[in-house]
Amino acid sequence: MLELRKANERGVANLSWLYSQHTFSFSNYYDPKQVGFSDLLVINDDRVKAGKGFGTHPHRDMEIFSYVLEGALEHRDSMGNGSVINPGDVQMMSAGTGILHSEMNPQQDQDVHFLQIWIVPDRKGVTPRYQQVHFSDEEKRGKLRLIIAPDAANGALSVYQDIRVYAGLFDGDEQATLNVPENRYVYVHVARGELVLNGQHLKEGDGVRMRNEQQLAFSHGNKAEVLVFDMRPNELPDF
Repeated sequence: MLELRKANERGVANLSWLYSQHTFSFSNYYDPKQVGFSDLLVINDDRVKAGKGFGTHPHRDMEIFSYVLEGALEHRDSMGNGSVINPGDVQMMSAGTGILHSEMNPQQDQDVHFLQIWIVPDRKGVTPRYQQVHFSDEEKRGKLRLIIAPDAANGALSVYQDIRVYAGLFDGDEQATLNVPENRYVYVHVARGELVLNGQHLKEGDGVRMRNEQQLAFSHGNKAEVLVFDMRPNELPDF
């Protein structure tokens, strides 16, 4: 069963320095029908102006990852980490007992476009940690590359939750399938472009809830970049 969440139905925050589209309820946007799915709590599609960004602020007991699509994002945190995240990089921050961080656009002539995604952890009070891994286009071209997993399998980033996240690039005749284990939920988010998923045409920003699907089939991509979340059969996040 596929449940479509259209891109133009998302919540919007439109500030002088930030344009953000919220797949799920976040900040001043609230929709009782869109308060996450399984352990997936937030998907924010952010565009930040040159030289601007999110100043130092706190988090705790949340798994937060950033996926840069265009431009660059500079990260600094209270653990002493400082890095620049570029397209292909995935940054994962386990907030645990508490962390302060900032995410800024270090460029003076280009916006940064990235996804920030929150996953509810399966435990509280862990020691905060930071991870960053680069996944090349070649690893994702015409296939689904595991980028996040609880056991850090195949070079993926580790996460404190029973969730696996895949990233794929699809264009033209490129096709891929993903077999879904029994009794799992899946969320698919189209970060860029468009493609067909199990016969459903999806556009940039669209998302799909999937329950009890045995296989996902991706095809007919047009400069598409997609994220796939394989999760517990839990309707709403527990936080």
